[in-house]
Amino acid sequence: MQLSVIILNYNVRYFLEQCVLSVQKALEGIDGEIIVIDNASSDESCEMMKTKFPHIKLIENKENLGFPKGNNIGVAQAKGEYICILNPDTVVAEDTFLKILNSQFTTHNSQLGIIGCKLIDGAGNFLPESKRGVPTPWVAFTKIFGLYKISNYFGKYYAQHLSENETGKVDILVGAFMVMKRELYLEVGGFDENCFMYSDDIDLSYLVLKSGKSNYYFHETSVIHYKGESTVRDGTYMKRFREAMQFFYKKHFKKSWFFDVMMQVGSFVFSLLKKNQQKNEVRTIDEYVVFSKENLELNLSKKATYLSDFNQFENQPQKNLEIIFDTTTFSFAEIITFMQLNKSKNLSFKNYISSSNYLIGSNNSNDRGQIILL
Repeated sequence: MQLSVIILNYNVRYFLEQCVLSVQKALEGIDGEIIVIDNASSDESCEMMKTKFPHIKLIENKENLGFPKGNNIGVAQAKGEYICILNPDTVVAEDTFLKILNSQFTTHNSQLGIIGCKLIDGAGNFLPESKRGVPTPWVAFTKIFGLYKISNYFGKYYAQHLSENETGKVDILVGAFMVMKRELYLEVGGFDENCFMYSDDIDLSYLVLKSGKSNYYFHETSVIHYKGESTVRDGTYMKRFREAMQFFYKKHFKKSWFFDVMMQVGSFVFSLLKKNQQKNEVRTIDEYVVFSKENLELNLSKKATYLSDFNQFENQPQKNLEIIFDTTTFSFAEIITFMQLNKSKNLSFKNYISSSNYLIGSNNSNDRGQIILL
């Protein structure tokens, strides 16, 4: 088997359904499998999987075991030569896996480590954490205090030696989307289960680097990551984030008492900033534009223009438009491309999932997302 896609889920039932739908399409023509691990969700995620995807392997944990252990459980049962660690609040394009598995640095690189790709948020904006550097004390300092915004000299945190449209070596990749050989994952020990979540992807990327392999950012395919959906930035989040940052530094950069204090203060400030970033943006929608080749009854509250071709769209930035994509008549690759080409503060995007009759999406990278049951 060529590829095993590992999806760890916790209480994101509708995002999980959309994710699995996209992965199924992306695995057409590939000898692959999907493994969903559920960390004791209470939102009927498992019931949905059993009803809508009975052929897909589902592992039901009795409690929330955290991101590292949950993924390690999935990888232990994977059969693919390659694995993809994938968040449930993502949407992959139909050609994502084919492009990565057939790329030259995948097929002709004995020192290949982890491969990441271009991630965009629900508004079509590039997510800079798609590619990062090792967060050494100095790099972490430039991130916490925003120095990376001033000059590329301070830009190692977001690997600014590469633009979002350049493929190349990077140090750290995000756990929302990671492709690597299963053998390498096991060789470095997988995700460290001593870390419940948040610094696990940094740790795994760094372990791969220390093994002598090279990690790559691959810009030729894009994946939507509704990154605000999986995590509520509450007090528990802040506590776990601080613990995760301190875990990584103590494991790999154990220094003096002064260093430890500085890192604790820095991780606390950073977690506060992350908490304050999360919001559910309330947008005023003037009109809807629905892309579909079918007659949909969506019962929208405002005027709706129905279009059957993306070329028919004329962006009108003076209006606040909500774009609705019918995912049964347009590919996820087409939808992702449209979002990137037409991103605007006046546009928001939702996908229509006909199999369960709902709209889904988010307005920015800090938005927890919106699900509208029809």
